[in-house]
Amino acid sequence: MKNYELALVLVTSLGEEEKVTQLDKVKELVGRFGGEITNVDDWGKRKLAYEIDKQRDGFYYFIHFKADPSTPAEVESRLRITESVLRYLIIRQDEK
Repeated sequence: MKNYELALVLVTSLGEEEKVTQLDKVKELVGRFGGEITNVDDWGKRKLAYEIDKQRDGFYYFIHFKADPSTPAEVESRLRITESVLRYLIIRQDEK
């Protein structure tokens, strides 16, 4: 299993409960495709570097997980069609 990091930016129009629900859905996606979440960093609401879909701010999360090489592609395909996700990026982390 490889180590990965998912950088996730959610829209700020979500309420507190909706935000937690969306984050849980993303965690569930990782788990459904064989990933094991090791850490979740909540950076809170931050200003975006540039406007995306008329949004100036976003809720930032960094999710670290271990998974097989096929898992990131499956997770990305689901995140791509999720309306509450402004941006996402999954990168493989080097072994230390």
